[in-house]
Amino acid sequence: MYTVSFLPSYPSVYPYMHPYPAYVYPPVHNYGGLPYGSVPYKENIKLKDYGPEPFVISISEAAKQNNTYRTALWTGPHLQVTLMSLNVGEDIGLEIHPYVDQFLRIEQGEGIVRMGRRKDKLTFERNVRAGSAIMVPAGTWHNVINTGTIPLKLYSIYAPPQHPHGTVHRTKADALAAE
Repeated sequence: MYTVSFLPSYPSVYPYMHPYPAYVYPPVHNYGGLPYGSVPYKENIKLKDYGPEPFVISISEAAKQNNTYRTALWTGPHLQVTLMSLNVGEDIGLEIHPYVDQFLRIEQGEGIVRMGRRKDKLTFERNVRAGSAIMVPAGTWHNVINTGTIPLKLYSIYAPPQHPHGTVHRTKADALAAE
């Protein structure tokens, strides 16, 4: 009798059959409390700029709780995290960051992202929804438009920071006036 194995042959590493465990953080039994490392969900998060101090938060919950057009959540010397909420039919507005790469993640709602190298020629267009990640290279014109029926909640990461520490724009009009 012979055995057929679909896994490559590795030397046995105690206590795992495979040299890499199936998970990095083993389950912790703490008798009904939150598992080690868990961030509580559905908490009322105070939305303010916590940078540049070390900080941990449920970014998904923070983004969903945010009701302002833009709130800086963490600003450091090389990176910034902002939360945004776009009302139904609202957009970020066509913009470009010449020296800043940007990452956006949609946490709630749906919309369209448009990008291009020229303001009058946006050649990239994609539908986005909760779970979508958007990467905007420096020097790229871009806009995100809420096409859904509920507010579009997202967070944005800029490297380096784009807005002053503590920025809060309650509305898009406030953001335009600040520019």
